Amino acid sequence: MVSIEATHVAEQTATSNPTTSALYRAVWRWHFYAGLIVLPFMILIAVTGGIYLFKDEINNTLYSDLRIVEPISSPQLAPSVLTSNALASYPGTLKAYLSSEAPNRAAEVSIADQDGVKNIIYVNPYDGTVLGTAWDVGSSGTSLMYVVRKLHSLEYVGWWGNRIIEAAAGWMVLLVGTGIYLWWPRSRNVGVYLPRKTKGRPLWRDIHAVTGIYAAIFIVFLAMTGLPWSGVWGDKFYELSYAADLGMPDGYWSKYPTSTVPVGEALDRSPWAIEKQPMPLSQASEGVPVAIDKVIANVENLGIHAGYKLNIPSTPDGVFTASVYPNNVSQERIIHLDQYTGEVLVDMGLSDLGALGWAAEWGIGIHMGQAFGLANQIVLLLACIAMVLLAVSAAIIWWKRRPKGALGAPKVPADWRIPRGVFVIAIIAGIFFPLVGLSLLVIAALEVSIYTLKKFQPA
Repeated sequence: MVSIEATHVAEQTATSNPTTSALYRAVWRWHFYAGLIVLPFMILIAVTGGIYLFKDEINNTLYSDLRIVEPISSPQLAPSVLTSNALASYPGTLKAYLSSEAPNRAAEVSIADQDGVKNIIYVNPYDGTVLGTAWDVGSSGTSLMYVVRKLHSLEYVGWWGNRIIEAAAGWMVLLVGTGIYLWWPRSRNVGVYLPRKTKGRPLWRDIHAVTGIYAAIFIVFLAMTGLPWSGVWGDKFYELSYAADLGMPDGYWSKYPTSTVPVGEALDRSPWAIEKQPMPLSQASEGVPVAIDKVIANVENLGIHAGYKLNIPSTPDGVFTASVYPNNVSQERIIHLDQYTGEVLVDMGLSDLGALGWAAEWGIGIHMGQAFGLANQIVLLLACIAMVLLAVSAAIIWWKRRPKGALGAPKVPADWRIPRGVFVIAIIAGIFFPLVGLSLLVIAALEVSIYTLKKFQPA
């Protein structure tokens, strides 16, 4: 990540000791292969991530006719009126109500048609005018951002896509570590902090090194805060945090009956620490549901942040759920209410989570540019641009350096005397990032096979 290759001078200064030479070459090869594996995915992650950082701004600009209204001094209409107007224009089953996030934002009503397809109906909260409709894509807001998010996580590829992105994130961390080792000053010709006045491949090498050393901490942060969503690493991290009582406190809602449906499946978005916890149930399974205006009054009396979403119960024993994830991460909140009494069953904020759950939510919030306003977005956008520059410069360096008709990988030391520390690091990396460990084994098997074939080739 920080340096795709070692210069001839750097190699000479690092090879005075055979063990050091072997270590340097081994790290160099790791960095080279990690770059080959990660490069296309790093560009995809960086471009889509940089776009998604400005999700709200893009949605509000491109869909202003639906999302933006002219605020007036009159109070907004009751939610029951807004949902009734939406249902009158687009008949179906009421699924959710999204309150206005700001005075100039339309209210949103989610309605499922007879085929179960959900659409968002945009309603002017001041006069009840139905502004239009769009496909309900959950927390992405619009179909455009839905596509961007799906590409970012490779969800279009399904199970394999999640594993590929997880492996890429682990390799990105390894790239940073090996890149810093290769960059580390050993002479006046390495460890540069600014590109030197050169041209051609040396210039691209310096651009790669300088960009990498300044962006390293941000790349590691983005990789690590994205991993909680992954299938292997994320699941193990979730189990660890729960077992240690550092994620979702055990028995938090044990005084109420719960369903078999996890919170993460029932809601478009939920705090990471409770995604796998069961949804609570209303204490009765029949009766007359509380009017939506009363439920919302109860929720707002609790001081929930503006822009919350109220999910409507879909089963006789289901619950109302109000949830909000504003740019102020500390104001995240999820409230479950009994659908027949309006009683609050669970009211969970960020402070109710364990240490790892709390840290994960802050990490995810910053990762998505939703923690420190515009500064958060700009810093991470620069990090995404740096990732693209690193990938492009690495490709240019490799292309200019590679022998014609060959891959151009750094050579294996003739004596294969690699220090034990390399194997220890590989084992630790494989344990901490299981999919990286699996891919390391595949690469090692290929290396041994190629070396063996070359060794027994006739002279």
